[in-house]
Amino acid sequence: MIEQTEMVVTQWYFHLDNISNGPEQFSNTTTLDVMRKRNSIRKGLACRLHCRFTNDAGPVLDYVAEHSYVINFEDIIDKTELLKMLRNSFSNFEEKFDLRKLGTVLQHENLRPPDETVIDTDSILPLLA
Repeated sequence: MIEQTEMVVTQWYFHLDNISNGPEQFSNTTTLDVMRKRNSIRKGLACRLHCRFTNDAGPVLDYVAEHSYVINFEDIIDKTELLKMLRNSFSNFEEKFDLRKLGTVLQHENLRPPDETVIDTDSILPLLA
């Protein structure tokens, strides 16, 4: 059985010096960090997503959130299930962003998901062995 903990926002920092009063063009990148999580009765993954919005003046917002998956030792996770878990992590990350962005200069912006073609699932899967 796979259990997911709540996504917790650990950083939401606007770089106010880089925000103007006029119309702006923003770009963003999202990165995903995964690490092993284990105790005597369960295994799991801790996931940390970081998104940085920038404009011509520099960084505008740093947004970081974390959560984890807790899995029974006998459960085997394959590449398909792992990608499903990581997509779900991004979905939760995006949901938190959509609520917090309201009323900010980023209210009409969307997050760019991490590029799945660069996620090295072959190095993550052994963390769950």
